[in-house]
Amino acid sequence: MLRKFLARGLATAAAVALAAHAGMAGAAPADGAPPKIGIIGAGHIGGTLAKLWVAAGHEVLISSRHPEELRPLAQSLGPKARVGTPREAALFGDVVLVSVPYGALPQIGRDLKAELAGKIVLDTGNPYPQRDGDMAIEARRVGTGVASPRYLTGVRLVRAFNAINSGDLASQAHRTGQPIAIPLAGDDPEALAAAQQLVRDAGFEPVVVGPLSRAQEFDVGTPVYTRLMTAPQLRQALGLK
Repeated sequence: MLRKFLARGLATAAAVALAAHAGMAGAAPADGAPPKIGIIGAGHIGGTLAKLWVAAGHEVLISSRHPEELRPLAQSLGPKARVGTPREAALFGDVVLVSVPYGALPQIGRDLKAELAGKIVLDTGNPYPQRDGDMAIEARRVGTGVASPRYLTGVRLVRAFNAINSGDLASQAHRTGQPIAIPLAGDDPEALAAAQQLVRDAGFEPVVVGPLSRAQEFDVGTPVYTRLMTAPQLRQALGLK
């Protein structure tokens, strides 16, 4: 299922590029069922993405340390949504979204190392020293694309959905006109392909900035952080072709 989804993402990207070259709009048809998504941390970002992905046809498992508190959200999303623990979300997902306070990453990496091993993981967290302590200071210094893999070892990591606030994530999805861009960074080509398709499924336009080392270009405090830009505007701001 995930392999078909990755092929779909690559085919969609090729179709979009071809349509743009020909002055037309278009997209490749879906190829296979969309992958299941485990969501660890169903707060403002995770909960909003759960809604958007369910609407796009994905099955999701939303989780937190208190899963019973998420039952109303899951019920509102319908039969494609279920509730569980973070461990169950890690096991459930073909792709796993980790959307927790940055200071929780080390514990998640330790507790779920076996369950997350080898999986595509989208990391949305941002380090705030006043909340997350000294580890956030170091993460700010080296960049999250360097810091996050230290905590989430053995996964196919992509930095995604960290540079948009939750209100805009909800209100700007599938907007009319040019979609809002979501910057991505990752070292694994298949993980990036999956992330790009999930960004499109959520109603936005992915912009691959580069490897994880370049994630610092859209970290907290950068000129593009939480700014609403189209893909051409974001590429220009980051000096991308």
